[in-house]
Amino acid sequence: MRRLFWLTLGAGAGVYVSHRVKRRVVRFTRALSPEGVAARAVSTGHGAGERLRHFASDVRTEMKAREEELREAVRMDQAPPDAELARPRRVLRARYTIIDHTDRGHIDRDHDHIDHDKDGH
Repeated sequence: MRRLFWLTLGAGAGVYVSHRVKRRVVRFTRALSPEGVAARAVSTGHGAGERLRHFASDVRTEMKAREEELREAVRMDQAPPDAELARPRRVLRARYTIIDHTDRGHIDRDHDHIDHDKDGH
């Protein structure tokens, strides 16, 4: 009786393990089949395309904001506002040359410290 129990238990375990291995092999071969590889590539491509669209949108938004900052800086150089009416503005830190067209002279303004971070770190 004992031997029959262990024989049945071993046979059941063998059937269970072989069934699990077969399922795993089938899944593995499906994943590596041309259809499986194509399906994975399509799903990855959709995600990458969406991320690329978001990136391009962010770049356009930041580009417009930076262009407006630069346009404001040029307007401030051409016609500085009155001290009483001036609103607080962000100071653009960069190395630039201002050319005075009235006397054909120029003034170089070099900043000793150029800070590329917005928060000053």
